[in-house]
Amino acid sequence: MAIKQIKMPNLGESVTEASVVQWLVQPGDTVKRYDPLVEVVSDKVTTEVPSDFDGVVKEHLIELDTDVPIGTPFMTLDVEGAEEDPVEVVEEVKVEAAAPAPAPTPAVEPVVVATPAPVAPVAQGKASGRFSPAVMRLAQEKNIDLAQVVGTGKDGRITRKDILNFTPGAAPVAAAPVQETITVVETSAPAASTPAVEATPVATTSGDTVVAADGVRKAIAKKMVQSVNEIPHAWIMVEADVTNIVKLRNEVKNDFKQREGMTLSFFPFFAKAVVQAMKTNPKINTSWDNGNIIYHNDINLSIAVTTDEHLFVPVIHNADNYSLAGLTKEINRLAGDVRKGSLASKDMQGGTFTLNNTGSLGSVQSMGIINHPQAAILQVESINKRIVPTADGGFKTADMVNLCLSIDHRILDGQQASQFLKDIKENLARFSAASDIY
Repeated sequence: MAIKQIKMPNLGESVTEASVVQWLVQPGDTVKRYDPLVEVVSDKVTTEVPSDFDGVVKEHLIELDTDVPIGTPFMTLDVEGAEEDPVEVVEEVKVEAAAPAPAPTPAVEPVVVATPAPVAPVAQGKASGRFSPAVMRLAQEKNIDLAQVVGTGKDGRITRKDILNFTPGAAPVAAAPVQETITVVETSAPAASTPAVEATPVATTSGDTVVAADGVRKAIAKKMVQSVNEIPHAWIMVEADVTNIVKLRNEVKNDFKQREGMTLSFFPFFAKAVVQAMKTNPKINTSWDNGNIIYHNDINLSIAVTTDEHLFVPVIHNADNYSLAGLTKEINRLAGDVRKGSLASKDMQGGTFTLNNTGSLGSVQSMGIINHPQAAILQVESINKRIVPTADGGFKTADMVNLCLSIDHRILDGQQASQFLKDIKENLARFSAASDIY
């Protein structure tokens, strides 16, 4: 038998790191080639990594929910008949110093600590919806109701082994306490020049429930913190009269549903108007890069799609090549893939501007956090009837919507933002006939 390292695979051109969110096999398990080994998260997309070998799992090399660079070994397998992976040897470098070497640190006796047995996992019901594709496929093949299966994975998640070992009424056995050896070493080394800032613990009471964030939520948190820390946000809002769009959509929606097999919503009208405005306002389609402004050649429109637990931002690549009907189909495809858990990694990469349909949640005004490293994000709020003044000094009832734009103030100023929004309003006003749909 030879030891083979399983490494974090290349998950996309712009993906530099990923984290393991669930082990699908444990040390001692026998696996076949193409069997899934782990679930990894990158850019909020969960992917199963299959085995390249037949073998036996030897050990896990990294912690769950820890970002590691692409190419990092995360597991080892005992593989029969294979050549041993070469061991990387780090050469020792001798450095002469003028100052005498510090006195050796006194040895400290190891302290043995008993780690309590893990709590029995919680059964995972249908409502959670957090099942890997492999688990769902296997459960369907074996006609097993996932609501009856007790998960032994992280946070009670159901693994393939839980499905294979499922027996109605059976409960997992709690693991025995584990002896950990912790070596405490005292050192007199000077403190770092910049002291680490420790997070202030949140006070809890006996009735509080503490739930570890999953990999996707941690990826969202990391991206949002990066955005607000690096990008100086500015915000501007305008209102637009979309009475013509409401009228047009009501006229064609039934025919569109019959012809295309999907509902025509208001969102594609805004997507089309935004893409057209980006063509005439190229500075919107940029990113800041260490003192340089990158003007992107392709218009890749990111759209926000929510699930019960998470927010995903899939990308319509080369969005300026689509008609309004084409945008409708692509928006439906991406939203469907998100909610089915089958979104491909390539569909989460390369976005250059984000459009968020906050109006579908009833919002009338909001400030979006920019999707780093993009230069702006537009929130389309809910359409509401209002009494508005007319050019002749009278009043009318109109379908109005607020458009809320957040910009990277390193790249864009109020003048460019206002011109972009003005162009969007003019584009929205041009929709008038069924021929505008195709």
